[in-house]
Amino acid sequence: MPQYAAQIPEELATFEQLTSMSGLDFMRAVASGDIAGPPIAGHLNFRVDSVDEGEVVFRGTPEFAALNPMGTVHGGWYGTLLDSCMACAVMTMVPKGHVYTTLEYKVNIVRPIPVGMTVLARGRVQHAGRSTGIANGEITGAEDGRVYATGSTTCIIMKPGSA
Repeated sequence: MPQYAAQIPEELATFEQLTSMSGLDFMRAVASGDIAGPPIAGHLNFRVDSVDEGEVVFRGTPEFAALNPMGTVHGGWYGTLLDSCMACAVMTMVPKGHVYTTLEYKVNIVRPIPVGMTVLARGRVQHAGRSTGIANGEITGAEDGRVYATGSTTCIIMKPGSA
């Protein structure tokens, strides 16, 4: 069973919760456990480690279930972890009453992550405007500090109900 499986929420945050606070406050509430985090994090064995304005760090450990047929960690695990930290970094810049989603992201795998090794995925905002946010990210070993993957993303920032 994944180490973070106990954190898989029974339900998601409501739309009202999401839009009633700034993205930074929302991400801080997820980090503290006051608001449910994403179910995928529990299934893929990662969690929010820290939240600051323009930066979010996730901590994760790939397990056997994350392997591809070649016996290495599947690229989708890297991609999900990087998408999460980069997009959530953009979320910290989203004003109250707004939402965001990923438009596109790119991943560059530098070296394989050994199964069972804990990594940190740090997303940092490069730009956050009225309608778009851009962030970069990297996965590093929690113990060795080596870079295992890098990424970039573009997110759209929207105000629900406006055309």
